[in-house]
Order: sequence, then C-alpha cells, then structure tokens
Amino acid sequence: MELSVGQKVAYPNQGVCMIEDIEKKEIAGNNMKFYSLRVLSDNSTIFVPMANAEAVGLRPIIGNKQYKSLLNHLKKDFETVSDDWKVRSREFNDKLQSGDIFEAADVLKKLTFLSSEKKLSFREQSLLEKAKFLIVSELRNANFGNEKKLEQKIDELVENACNCHDIDEDETGH
Repeated sequence: MELSVGQKVAYPNQGVCMIEDIEKKEIAGNNMKFYSLRVLSDNSTIFVPMANAEAVGLRPIIGNKQYKSLLNHLKKDFETVSDDWKVRSREFNDKLQSGDIFEAADVLKKLTFLSSEKKLSFREQSLLEKAKFLIVSELRNANFGNEKKLEQKIDELVENACNCHDIDEDETGH
C-alpha cells in the first residue's frame, strides 16, 4: 500500500489523520521508516512503522464507490445483537479497532437499535458515539458533505435499518 505525505488516511479508533511526514528512526539498532500522522480531531501525533501500516489498519479514506456502498450498507438490516453485554462489548471494540468503516457502521446500527430497546450503558453509549464520529468524520474529510447533513443522512439510513430489523424480529418472534 503506497501512502504519501499530505494524504488523508483513516487510523483505527482515532479517525482521519494527515500524513505529515515519513521519518527514519533508529529503534533497537534497526533503522525504520515511520509515517508521522496528525490526528485531525485533536492534533495529536501518531507514529506508525511503514512496514506495519496495513497490519494496524491504516488505510486511505474512502472514495466515491466505497461511499455509495457504505450508504447502501447503512440502510440494510443487520444480524441479531447478542444479549450478553460482554460478548457485545468485545464484538463492538474489535469492529471499531479494525479500522474498517463498514464494521463501524455495523456497530452504529446495532447500538442505535439497542438504544431504542433500552437505555445504553455509559460504555455502549460511548461506543455508539465513537462509531458515528468515525463514520461522519471520514465522510466529511472525503468531501462527501458537511457534518450536519452527513449526520442527518446517516441517522435516516440507520433508522431504516433498525425498522427493517424490527420487522424481521416481529416475523421470526425473536
């Protein structure tokens, strides 16, 4: 995967970053190249070894084709959510840490659905907000619209997914 200085990238659980520089550093006697990333939401800096960039989930932000697929994915039904909060928590954390925007969309849909069924725990509410932030910030930085309009569109699509899920659950009795 070729990334370059000045490019916007998505970093798992942090959101959109700008590649500020490619730096050489000596670590334990080995010369290594690192991407120097500036997290756009808080201006913090992250150093990612170039050799590990893909393995840690660093990727270019989505393009037009992926954007259309994401919108379609956001409005579709989703798998049943586990009743066990430990299983849910592990699943949602793993999905957000993967760096995959489609996985973040699954977390958003499932937690939005759960929030319509019961009050979310503080932890789950934080994960819901994180998933939405990761999606909205990436779409905004990819120039697919302003934050407010993107949030409205995402809310509408997720509501559609939740309504589909309600209907499916009613029909199956689960």
